[in-house]
Amino acid sequence: MSDLPEVLRGLVEAAGPSGYEGAPAAAFRAAGEAFGAAVASDTLGSSTATVAGRVDGLRLAVVGHIDEIGLIVTHIDDDGFLWFRNVGGWDPQILVGQRVRVTTRDGSVAGVIGKKAIHLLRDEERKQVPEIRDLHIDIGASSGDDARVLVRVGDVAVIDVEPAPYPGRRLVSRALDNRLGCYVALEAARLVAETGGADASVVAVAAVQEEVGFAGSRTSAYALKPTCAIVVDVTHATDTPGAEIKASGAHALGSGPVIARGTILHPRMSELLVQAAEEEEIPFTLEASGRNTGTDADAVHVSRAGVPTGLVSIPLRYMHSPVEMVALDDVDAAARLIAAFARRLTADVSFTR
Repeated sequence: MSDLPEVLRGLVEAAGPSGYEGAPAAAFRAAGEAFGAAVASDTLGSSTATVAGRVDGLRLAVVGHIDEIGLIVTHIDDDGFLWFRNVGGWDPQILVGQRVRVTTRDGSVAGVIGKKAIHLLRDEERKQVPEIRDLHIDIGASSGDDARVLVRVGDVAVIDVEPAPYPGRRLVSRALDNRLGCYVALEAARLVAETGGADASVVAVAAVQEEVGFAGSRTSAYALKPTCAIVVDVTHATDTPGAEIKASGAHALGSGPVIARGTILHPRMSELLVQAAEEEEIPFTLEASGRNTGTDADAVHVSRAGVPTGLVSIPLRYMHSPVEMVALDDVDAAARLIAAFARRLTADVSFTR
């Protein structure tokens, strides 16, 4: 895909389920170093790429989560089959028949997810949705001993697919939730650096373990003490069959980033994001949240004495599957929006309610 940015390609090709994010985190830091950002990581595994600002203490954190959903090996039986549980939220139907990559201490091991063939199912079984406990990974081992040489309990796996181009500058891949957020955070920081910097330091954050409880964003927000923060994640595109537009709003692929308004989000942040989008003529839609957002914003906004937090999302089809689909124009627009916000953030901007 000629117009797929190499940084984004590197992020989505790296395997990194929650708690095992080392490979994509390394790609994130390398990309930050490439445009001159100061990069760092912490003991939990979260990474930062910072473009220094002109005003001491004025700091914008732009937070995307670097982890993806995956699988973790729980047992290797004597026939060489791997049994597993989910890391993050899977629809088990999606897993049936998929190729996987198991990350081991000696490298990647190929496997396939199997279940009892339809020919062997009883009539009542054919009417049931498979559960994860009904599935196994077959790595082609002839025995349990052969399998245990290659794989250990606690090794993790991801679906083995490559990013694929689709018409209209659309991209299909696993792990777009939420390598897209990390990419947008990096790209926003790069755009700020490219245009001469800003009053505020811009800290792109690749937070770990969002899919299992927001651990990385919670500790990163505490450590960084940001003046304010923008969380970047994905949201459900609503231009698909069965979408509930009345409940979710209209967020078609290609309609631009989604600016959220709602209970836990600081109203000034939302308004400043809207203002930046309008002044820069960046297309956007609005999303409303009456309770928690289900993103890292839920942890960031209550860090220390509270952090004024905004949420920018990218419309995504088929979330938590190996065929997540995004419009790259929306990704580019999200980065431009956040860079525009950063350039407008000055020391006299008040978040007092």
